[in-house]
Amino acid sequence: MIDFLTSIFSTNGLLVGTIVPFLFVLTVVVFVHEMGHYLVGRWCGIGVKAFSIGFGPELFGFNDRHGTRWKLSAIPLGGYVKFTGDMSVTSTPDPESTEHLSPEELRVAFHTQPVWKRAATVFAGPLFNFLLTIAVFAVMFSGFGRYVMEPMVADVRSDSPAAIAGFQPGDRFVSIDGTQVRTFGDVQRIVSGRAGDELSFVVRRDEEEVTLTATPELLEQKDALGNTVRIGAIGVINDQEMGQPRLIEFGPLEALGEAVGETGYVIYRTGQFLKRFVAGREDRCQLGGPVKIADMAGKAAQLGFEWLVQLVALLSVGIGVLNLLPIPPLDGGHLVFYAIEAVMRRPVSERVMDAVYRVGLFAVLAFMGFVFWNDLFGC
Repeated sequence: MIDFLTSIFSTNGLLVGTIVPFLFVLTVVVFVHEMGHYLVGRWCGIGVKAFSIGFGPELFGFNDRHGTRWKLSAIPLGGYVKFTGDMSVTSTPDPESTEHLSPEELRVAFHTQPVWKRAATVFAGPLFNFLLTIAVFAVMFSGFGRYVMEPMVADVRSDSPAAIAGFQPGDRFVSIDGTQVRTFGDVQRIVSGRAGDELSFVVRRDEEEVTLTATPELLEQKDALGNTVRIGAIGVINDQEMGQPRLIEFGPLEALGEAVGETGYVIYRTGQFLKRFVAGREDRCQLGGPVKIADMAGKAAQLGFEWLVQLVALLSVGIGVLNLLPIPPLDGGHLVFYAIEAVMRRPVSERVMDAVYRVGLFAVLAFMGFVFWNDLFGC
């Protein structure tokens, strides 16, 4: 019995070691996302009926002076902001309820607002996710700096794509497919996401620039959290002597600029992964749902709070990008409808919206089922 309780409540146990970090990570990301909707909605003069972390039955909550119900709900796998006039958490107008709205409520109802206000309110959720990531990276770069290595080739693995392409020890990377590289980390980041793509490398060799062509191969390796990941590699190795590792320290403004660039890269890499995944060029096991996130949160918590915060930043980008996909009922789906409305000068018909919404909802549920399957049985 004591062993059972220890497995649950110890720092390495299920509750404290996994569930608590998972809830922390997910709650922060969801709260920031929904706070974006809430703050911009209020700024636009839209009434807010409820702000919920989680779905389902309310566990506890309170009403503020504006009449908004702030609550924590039983299923902690998301959240929502319900605006005045909404039938549901997807900001769909309810005709029956709309008929009973007072003139004051109609004035602040979501569906009566100009299209730009509705679009701004919807876009604010993903935007705040990206801002959260920028803030986390800025603090990390300001406090800890960044270790970098010169983009040098110290050795070439035999029979690797680099060996076949003609790379030699002493080569210095200049660019990859036209993208300039400054550090060996830049090389790794570009190559790791391009397995199977033929890439053009420009290297400096004996004061001359040489162009080489290589196709990264997929290799399995462990990431910092102990997860097995499959990334692209060409087979070049750097070392202390050639790479000359050093710590770059940043002031507040420099850290902010570095954080914006790093966030932009993570957004790009996430979009690149999704594009390659749809094309069948990425390992499906790299996608996970709540179970995988909980496992990663537990491992990050064991490494230290700063690792947990970094996981928050990366998950926040993922949530932001996924929500911008043009699929109802995601934020991106609503933005597509608002763009059409802005061009046509009239809202999309309710029949069309309902049909597209049903298809989109099915796609979202299918995706959720897929990642749950991956979590439990698939990988």
